[in-house]
Amino acid sequence: MPEVNPSAPLPSAERGLRGDRLIGTDKLDRELWVPQPLSQVFPFFAAAENLERLTPSWLRFEILSPLPIEMQAGVLIDYRIRLYGVPMRWRTLIHTWEPPFRFVDEQLSGPYAVWWHEHTFAEHNGGTMIRDHVRYRAPLSFLSHPLMVRRQLRRIFDFRTETIRRHFGG
Repeated sequence: MPEVNPSAPLPSAERGLRGDRLIGTDKLDRELWVPQPLSQVFPFFAAAENLERLTPSWLRFEILSPLPIEMQAGVLIDYRIRLYGVPMRWRTLIHTWEPPFRFVDEQLSGPYAVWWHEHTFAEHNGGTMIRDHVRYRAPLSFLSHPLMVRRQLRRIFDFRTETIRRHFGG
């Protein structure tokens, strides 16, 4: 069997989250303005290694794919996290890549039944407006009661917001 490069783009037929999978998903939407230009903000998010900085240490997040990763549509990124001490692998597809305004990552395998995360960036009032639009569905598991998952995601995104504020100001 030929060796698979996990950073290689997928053929277009294999890309994309079918819209019907988003029906009935939960939503998490966040918005944050930072006093830095888009030209400085987007490159921070385009560097996959910064995701570790944006993730709380209690998740013990680790990127498994070789770094640096050249971000583009179709790139696969493998991670490992620990939830309640249980190690979990996570594979993400960079579904959409439209620098410096937008990208979408989609979980192909991992802790969620569905995970779709759109990141958008726009110049606004002399700085940059950062928006996260997440659609997710928790798996059926005793570890994933919807209220518990929602609370965890809020904690994770609160941490992310504070980290971004410290890094960029605002």
